[in-house]
Amino acid sequence: MSARVLIVDDEDGIRFSLRGILEDEGYEIIEGETGEEGLKLAIEAQPDLMFLDIWLPGMDGLEVLDNLREVEAAPPVIMISGHGNIETAVSAIKKGAYDFIEKPLSLEKVVITANKALEYYQLRRENQVLRSRLKQDSTIEMTGRSPVITELREQITRVAPTDAWVLITGENGTGKEIAARSIHAQSRRKDKPLVAVNCAAIPEELIESELFGHEKGAFTGAESSKTGKFEMAHQGTLFLDEIADMSLKTQAKILRILQEQSFERVGGHKTVRVDVRVIAATNKSLEDEIAAGHFRQDLYYRLRVIPLVLPPLRERGDDVLLLIDEFMRKMIAEHGFKTVTFAADAVTALKNYHWPGNVRELKNFVERMLIMHSGQTVKAAMLPPEQRDANIPDMQQRCAEQTGSAGIPEGIIDFKAARTAFEAQFLEAKLQEYGGNITRLAEAIGLERSYLHRKLKSYNIQTPD
Repeated sequence: MSARVLIVDDEDGIRFSLRGILEDEGYEIIEGETGEEGLKLAIEAQPDLMFLDIWLPGMDGLEVLDNLREVEAAPPVIMISGHGNIETAVSAIKKGAYDFIEKPLSLEKVVITANKALEYYQLRRENQVLRSRLKQDSTIEMTGRSPVITELREQITRVAPTDAWVLITGENGTGKEIAARSIHAQSRRKDKPLVAVNCAAIPEELIESELFGHEKGAFTGAESSKTGKFEMAHQGTLFLDEIADMSLKTQAKILRILQEQSFERVGGHKTVRVDVRVIAATNKSLEDEIAAGHFRQDLYYRLRVIPLVLPPLRERGDDVLLLIDEFMRKMIAEHGFKTVTFAADAVTALKNYHWPGNVRELKNFVERMLIMHSGQTVKAAMLPPEQRDANIPDMQQRCAEQTGSAGIPEGIIDFKAARTAFEAQFLEAKLQEYGGNITRLAEAIGLERSYLHRKLKSYNIQTPD
């Protein structure tokens, strides 16, 4: 959907010129001739941007601007000033106008200023939404009483009020972006933009344009100038997610910009100076990436002023149950599900499960349970196979009874290897008990037949044809 632009000017020629320029850029145009009409349209039509002449009959542009400050969803305002009105235009900026342009109107100036105003205010609206969500999100994602999560919260509280740069590491799904947003929300920059960049999601040939912006005509397809993420984050925070996925060439440019806090847009020659706090995150070991020649050591030490390590969910003990309660309350409130309770054997399985996808996987699990078992008590046999198989204490006891041992071969100290060895031994013993009947075995141990068959095959356990 194209942006809606309101033009308020008592000169037909000015409105005609602006309408032609902006319609060529794909914008929807509405017009007003007086200050009173412009104020009414700004409130009722809810435009995304407003061009407002300073000198108008009746209520002038500055009065309109003063009234707009009381409007909750007021659009960004670009003032239109004639020669000799520059001091008045500067006064308008102090009152909250985004920018001003002089008459006679320059096509390029109009387009560039409109694009920048829309980009800036869209970013501001997104940040307002994100800040409103942050209280809920940070409460959910950072919920827990385990020592590791308590220490992490304390570290964030100490680090946030400073301007120190932070490097967040942790497995996928541990909440690195939530941690970054928590730092920003508690910082002195909290009222300025937080700009997030997923370095892994941007094609290599476009990442410089995304980060630093570009000038019109800088490359094929650059039909207009573009503001980069660094410039958008001025006086705020820039969150560089998946930093290890940047090429060495881009890393070199990032290092220079971080050191100098200045850069040139792609295709441009003017130096742009910024003031940004940088928070970077990765799920990779940057030390290993450096050893492999994939990451610059000097950039690593520049980013790693304050290192924060997010713990995997498997190290957080009973936090799993607290997080399930948090997610469930939120989803019930949002979607009207009926609550789900978990039987004792299901609770044991959930606490024993490894949660390789961490908090993100847990959230998806809760949503699945609410959809599939709304209003029910979920037993271990009703859990998805991966969680159901994790009921190790009960299964191991049954295996010991069948095999006369603990079910874990000597010499195995790795958890995954022990689990694999136990599963294979347990399934082989139970298969013998049921005379090789996979259907009966699946029913007895609470697995789907197809899933059990795949398990047996993965362990090279022979089954009857």
